[in-house]
Amino acid sequence: MDEGIAKKEWRGGADLVGLVALSLVAGCIVGFVAASFRLALEWADARRVLMLEWARGVPIWGVVVAILVCALAAAIAAWLVERFSPDSAGSGIPHVESVLQHDVPIAPGRLIPVKFVGGVLAIGSGLALGREGPSVQIGATLGHEIGRWLGWRKVDCRSLLAAGAGAGLATAFNAPIGGSVFVLEELVRRFDTRITIVTFGASTGAIVVARLMLGVAPEFAVAGVIEPSMRVMPAFLLLGLVMGALGVLYNKLIVGMLSVTDGISHVPAWVKAAAVGAVIGLVAFWWPVAVGGGDVLTRDALHWGKESSGGRSIGTAVGALTALFGIRVILGPLSYAAQTPGGLFAPLLAVGAQAGVLCALGWNAMCHGMIPSAEVDPAAMGIVAMSGLFAAVVRAPLTGIVLVSEMTVGMTLLLPMIGVCVGAMLVPTVVGNEPIYESLRMRAVKLLREKDGPVSEPAKA
Repeated sequence: MDEGIAKKEWRGGADLVGLVALSLVAGCIVGFVAASFRLALEWADARRVLMLEWARGVPIWGVVVAILVCALAAAIAAWLVERFSPDSAGSGIPHVESVLQHDVPIAPGRLIPVKFVGGVLAIGSGLALGREGPSVQIGATLGHEIGRWLGWRKVDCRSLLAAGAGAGLATAFNAPIGGSVFVLEELVRRFDTRITIVTFGASTGAIVVARLMLGVAPEFAVAGVIEPSMRVMPAFLLLGLVMGALGVLYNKLIVGMLSVTDGISHVPAWVKAAAVGAVIGLVAFWWPVAVGGGDVLTRDALHWGKESSGGRSIGTAVGALTALFGIRVILGPLSYAAQTPGGLFAPLLAVGAQAGVLCALGWNAMCHGMIPSAEVDPAAMGIVAMSGLFAAVVRAPLTGIVLVSEMTVGMTLLLPMIGVCVGAMLVPTVVGNEPIYESLRMRAVKLLREKDGPVSEPAKA
C-alpha cells in the first residue's frame, strides 16, 4: 500500500469532526425510527394474539378468519414491495452489502415507508421473520439520505449508510457493540478507521434514543448462568459441529424455497405471499406461539433450560420444544420465500436456542449416571448455540458472539462460544456452503441483470 494512502486513513480534520457530529444526529433519528418500528411490531403482535383468541373460540369460522387475515396481510406487504420499492424485499441486508460493494445503486428514500409498513404487516401477521433486517435497511437508507440532503460527499454518504445500518441493528436488539461489529465484519469486511468512528457515533445516538423509548433491559437475560468447567468443553466442541450441519441445512432451505418461488414466475408475487401467509395463519390457529419473529420462543427455550438444570422436570415441555424446533426450521425459510420485508436473525436465534437446549438435554441424558460431572447447563448451551448457528449461517462469528453476549448478558460464556464457532464455521466451509447473505446478494444481482440487462457499476466515490 502506498505510504500516502496508508497515512490518509488515519488523518481527520474538521470534515471528520463534522461527520462524527452528523453521525450522532443521524443515529438518533435511526434509533427513533427503528424503535418506533419495534413498538409498531409489538402492537401488531398484540392484535394478532387477540384475533387468534377470538378465532379459537369459534373453531369453524375462526380458522377461516385466521387464514384470511394472515394471507391478506402478507399479500399487501408483498404488493407494496412490488409496486413501490422492489429493493425492500426480504431482509434488506444483502441489498445494503451490494450497495457498499457498488453492485447495485442506492435505493430511493421511498424504501423507508414501504419497509416499515410492509414489515409490520408481514411480521405482525405471524411470518417467521425478524425485525433486524428492516431496521438495518431503514437505518442505512436514512443515514445515506441525511448525508445527501445536507450535501456531503458521496464517500461520506456511504460511511453514513454503513453507520446507519449498524445503528439499525443496534436498536433492533439493544446491542450497540454488536451493531458496530456487524458493520465492520459483514458489511464493509475490513477495518476502516473513518467508518468505525462514524459507526460508533451512530450506534451511540441510536441506543440513547432507543433506550429512552424501549427501556434498558437486555433482550434475553437469563439469571444464574455460570461459566462451564473445562471438563464439559468437549460437549461444546461437538455442539459446534452440530450447529455447522444445522446451518448448512438452514441455508439450503432458504435458498431452495426461494428457488421454488422464483420458478413460479407466472404467479404474481402477492399471490405467492398470500399462500405463505395462509400456511402461517393455519399454524397460528392451532399453535399461536409457533409463529412470529421468535423472541418469545427464544426466551421460553432458555427458561426451559434453566428449569431443567435446576432439577425440575419439564415433562411435556421437552416434547413441545422438539416440535417447535422442527416447525421453526421450516417456517423461517418458508416465510422468507414470501419476499415480504423481514429479516433472518431473530428466527435464526430462536432455532439456535431451541437446538442448543435439546442438545444439552440429550448430552445430559447420555452422561447421567455415568459421568455426572460432565453434564452441562441447558440454558448455557442454548445461549452458546445461538452464536454458533449465527456463525454457521452468516459466517460472521465475531458479530454472533458479541450480539448474543449483549442480548443475554452472557459474558461468562465467551470461551464456549469461541469453541462452538470453530465447528460451526468448519463444517459449512469444508462442504462448500456459501454464507447466506452472499448467496442472497448474488441471487439478487443475478435477477436484476436478467430483468434489466447488465447493470452498470455505480460510480465509486
